[in-house]
Amino acid sequence: MRLVYHPAGHDDDLRVALVELEAGRWRTARELLLDTGTRWGLRTSRTQLLAVAAARSDVVGVWLAEEPGSYDAQLMNVRVAVERALRAHRQQHPQTSEFEIKARREALLTARRAQHDPVPWVCLVALAQIDTRQLRREHRLISAEPMLPSGPWGLLYEVNQRDPYNREAYHRVLQFLLALEGPRAASLAAIFDFGRWIASQRPVGSPLLLLPAYAQIEQRRRSRADPLWRRQWAHESTLDCTLNAFHDWFHKTNAEQRSVADLNLLAYALWAGHQYLEAAEVFEAMGSYAAHEPWTSAHDGAAGPDPGGALLLRARAESLSYARTHKPRAGPHP
Repeated sequence: MRLVYHPAGHDDDLRVALVELEAGRWRTARELLLDTGTRWGLRTSRTQLLAVAAARSDVVGVWLAEEPGSYDAQLMNVRVAVERALRAHRQQHPQTSEFEIKARREALLTARRAQHDPVPWVCLVALAQIDTRQLRREHRLISAEPMLPSGPWGLLYEVNQRDPYNREAYHRVLQFLLALEGPRAASLAAIFDFGRWIASQRPVGSPLLLLPAYAQIEQRRRSRADPLWRRQWAHESTLDCTLNAFHDWFHKTNAEQRSVADLNLLAYALWAGHQYLEAAEVFEAMGSYAAHEPWTSAHDGAAGPDPGGALLLRARAESLSYARTHKPRAGPHP
């Protein structure tokens, strides 16, 4: 099977809009966001992926110039500004501070214009990871959960007031914790605590049930030499989190609500935890759509141009083969 690495996955409308944006045309994106409306989880994920594509050109600037009164154009302008600031930070660009200040200003203006929309606040949470020394007061507030370090909890509160358990917002906080430097750096235990704290609240139907698995993949990145790492996925506490995500998220959402990244992580966690029947079900839902993670971080040094992809195909084949030979037998006909 040929793997397809595309962030839109089964969201066909988003895929078309991404193609149009990359060609310098913004009208399809406008129609997509108009159709998305106030489905906040979908709106958050779609604007984020659109911004990744749009940040490489001035297509959103052209849209905003042609429709200066459009809120969606203004929101996408914020999204692009945040994406550029984060890229500058990753690349250690000397003008990162200027990118960050501009993005923060635009996000605050947009938040005032549409006070019901969580996306501008998600953008402010995203920018927190640039402040690796927590110089801004809003990035070092004390958490209501005593086991967690200080962080942008006030900004997360604003998101939750508008869209409780917003997926991107919590992933951005996870990235913030991973980015901290010096004496404020978060331990891996604190990162696990954050993931388990959110998962323990059991937001039914939420992909945040996978946060502990994302924290575990980060452990792999930090300790690639651990030969026993994969065994952890079969431990009872880890397996409980994985199966909760399978039953309370995967089984209670439709294809449009499942990101490619989350499906790939759940498939890996089930396969690594020897839950082959459940893993086969997730692989079937994924189809040919793949993500580089967690497979790239989890592979065991296999040769070839795409060892992560090779591991994915192996896990898929093993899970589907197991499912074919272990299907429950049908009961006797009445």
